[in-house]
Order: sequence, then structure tokens, then C-alpha cells
Amino acid sequence: MDKRLIQASLVLTVIGILVSIYMTVYKITNLTVMCGGSGDCEVVNASKYSEVFGGFPVAGVGVIGYLTILGLHLLEMRGKLSRENATLGLFGITLIGFLFTAYLVYIEIAVIKALCPFCVTSQVVMTLIFIVSVIRLIKSPQSQED
Repeated sequence: MDKRLIQASLVLTVIGILVSIYMTVYKITNLTVMCGGSGDCEVVNASKYSEVFGGFPVAGVGVIGYLTILGLHLLEMRGKLSRENATLGLFGITLIGFLFTAYLVYIEIAVIKALCPFCVTSQVVMTLIFIVSVIRLIKSPQSQED
């Protein structure tokens, strides 16, 4: 079961990386054609909420987060990080990612009043990765010893 959860998380992580890179490129280049005709995409990416730290794209934060998740998986698979530590690390990173995702969903719906389909894709992916990390945490041998 754990192997399938890891595989699912890896596939989702790669999807998240690709979507986040795509949206980072869009934010940097501002090529509206990349939004595929979605006006909401343009509205979201033109908003002040599409950047953090004085100009760094939020999608770039996503790239960093997804690469961190991928790195933890690779360390675990190569035996450089124990399963217990990887499970805890992944839970921590994905919890932060999920909370940031929830904030971004709120901003899109309540403040900007526009939904970017690429952003929603990344938000769903991060939520699913978080769910997988919670399942792994619950099923980890350490949590079953208590």
C-alpha cells in the first residue's frame, strides 16, 4: 500500500511541478496566449496576490514546494532518509503547501473573484498530495506503535 501511495504522490508532484513551471513562465513573460483564452487566468495573474516578497511569482513558490516534495521522495527511495523521517517531512511540507493553497483559494474566490484553471489544477494536486501524506502518516509503523 505504501508503495502505491508513494507512486501516486510522485505522479502528482510531477504534475504540480509542470503546472507551476508553466505558470511561472506565464507570470514572467506575460504571454496571455498561455492562459488558453481564460480571462480569469489573466485576472488572477495580474493581481497583486500573484507575487510575494516584492515580485517573486507565487507559482515560483509552488515550483520550490513541489521540488522539495520530490527531493524528499528521492531521498527516501535512495535510502538516504528513513521512511519515518520522510513521512514526517512530507507531512510537514504538504501541510504548509495545503494551508498556502487554502489561502490562495480564498483569495481567488473572495477577493479577486476569478479562478485560474491552472491555479485550480495546482491547488487540487497539492490537496491530493497532502491527503496522501496524511494517509502515509496514519499508516506509518511509528503511529501504530502508540
